[in-house]
Amino acid sequence: MTRILNLDNHDARPPDAPPGEEVCLSGGCWADRRGLSPIVFDLNEDQQAILDAVREFCDDELVPKAEATDAAGVWPAENVAKLGELDLMGITVPEEYGGLGMDHITWTLVAEELSRACTTTGAAFGAHILCVEPIRLFGTDEQKKKYLTRLAKGECVGAFGLTEPGAGSDAGAVQTRAEPDGDDYVLNGTKIFITNAGEAEIYVIIANIDIERGPRGMTAFIVEKGTPGFEFGKNEKKMGFGSLPNRELIFTDCRVPKENILGRERRGFRVALETLGMGRIGMGIGAVGVARAAFEAALPYTKQRHQFGKPISSFQLVQAMLADMATQIEAARLLCLKAAYLKDMGRPFEKEAAMAKVYASEVAAFVTSKAVQCLGGYGYTKDFPVERYMREAKLFEIVEGTSEIQRLVIANLLLKEGS
Repeated sequence: MTRILNLDNHDARPPDAPPGEEVCLSGGCWADRRGLSPIVFDLNEDQQAILDAVREFCDDELVPKAEATDAAGVWPAENVAKLGELDLMGITVPEEYGGLGMDHITWTLVAEELSRACTTTGAAFGAHILCVEPIRLFGTDEQKKKYLTRLAKGECVGAFGLTEPGAGSDAGAVQTRAEPDGDDYVLNGTKIFITNAGEAEIYVIIANIDIERGPRGMTAFIVEKGTPGFEFGKNEKKMGFGSLPNRELIFTDCRVPKENILGRERRGFRVALETLGMGRIGMGIGAVGVARAAFEAALPYTKQRHQFGKPISSFQLVQAMLADMATQIEAARLLCLKAAYLKDMGRPFEKEAAMAKVYASEVAAFVTSKAVQCLGGYGYTKDFPVERYMREAKLFEIVEGTSEIQRLVIANLLLKEGS
């Protein structure tokens, strides 16, 4: 017997079923109930329509100007506005708040296409969900109506502020203070490396109302751009992603009403961890997109480039590189989709998200390096995009938790499972 589960309802849970019974999700994702591990992904009509529209947009509008978008060194406002017009900024947001009410698998597949076509636009899209997701999960109905609706409709862009000079890999070391004062909290502190900062209008900020208690004092706030005492500092000059803002957020006696607390007081660490889990899926699939772009540039080149009287694709060492690149991209994609699937099912997904992030980011580093190798001297020039992909790939091994941190997360969860 096969049952249908509707992933459009994010609270859906698999019904009781005898061991070994198969279930079919609304997206055609078949799974064995014992392990809930995806076996094959077939999209339903709605998902396929979205993906077809995204691919058309990517191929017609993003790919032709991706190099220029990166070289411009400015926020790709036109591209991001188009994402809103295509209803992509609120894929996972319920329809009552202006979103599509779809699953995270769909979001993940869309994110891959965007990152494949234009890494800058894909990264901006990925950072936006880090504001959308915590408000969707922890926001009150009033907060969702006020903020989530605007985010989902693409009327504004979101960002997430956690990282600080002393709180990077150690996410619980947040020193930005939030002190109660009447009906407000007063924020003081600095965030760094915040993607979309300056361009985003709505921010989820993690501050601490009790520094001495560390993570147990952390609290999440919704802060709007333009709030007195909230300013933007240095925009980092990076090895890649020249058009993607990564700015400081500076809070100086910034008054935020208590009604803007997200979740509850002292629950900010949980908000941060849940958001980071989604961020790891996003970074993983973003890395897959970059790797895929590099592979799709290298493969046809090997067929066209001739040496010793024949295409270099006929050489076994080149074929081995292509085989390894393609295999690792497929494996990385499946890890990301499994993590997204588990999140949709309401199952623990932190381990799989960390696995997806660490593996996909290292795949991106490998594939982009091999793509440059396939193109030889031309791969090292700016006449071809693979050198840019290689520079950009490194970022995925660092942000949303370094590869080293991901391995610690995975190991800790494995040890807990075995206890």
